Amino acid sequence: MKAHIYSLTVLATLAAPAAHAVEYRTVLPKQSAISFEFRQMGVPVAGGFKRFTTQMVFDPAKPEAASARIEIDLASIDAGSVEADEESAGKLWFNRSVYPKAQFVSGQVRPLGNNRYEMRGALTLKGKSRDLIVPVTFTPGKNAATFDGAFILKRLEFGIGEGMWADVATVANEVQVKFRIAASGK
Repeated sequence: MKAHIYSLTVLATLAAPAAHAVEYRTVLPKQSAISFEFRQMGVPVAGGFKRFTTQMVFDPAKPEAASARIEIDLASIDAGSVEADEESAGKLWFNRSVYPKAQFVSGQVRPLGNNRYEMRGALTLKGKSRDLIVPVTFTPGKNAATFDGAFILKRLEFGIGEGMWADVATVANEVQVKFRIAASGK
């Protein structure tokens, strides 16, 4: 009887599909987004970026080996009006003729449990780099997974909105940045 149970256990183990981790590295741009929100004279203003590229590697079985690089085309801003989009190009804001892109490069990913992670990396914007810690939630799906995160960017640390725009009573220093990166696995 014991031999029979042992044989069934071995057969069940061999017949079970091999569990393997999925490594996500193919980003799905049409399902991905980067948005922001800030306050101007106390009124919330929402916007986003239409063009950005992402390279990433993420295996939920080995999150510490993950890497991500996001590059944002600052000319693709949608700040709610044509005037705001044009103003953002100038020297007081993004100075896009000198700094056309913003970039985030991850350095370390730490699992927090329940598909939540902490991604550490450097954000470079307008020629200045700052270290960030970004909480990210990983949601696996049938055909793709999503990586959702948000952080507060302090615009004055990057020289964004200088001169007359540096008054935080007019434009708040805190900008909430949200992102969703969708990726398929192999």
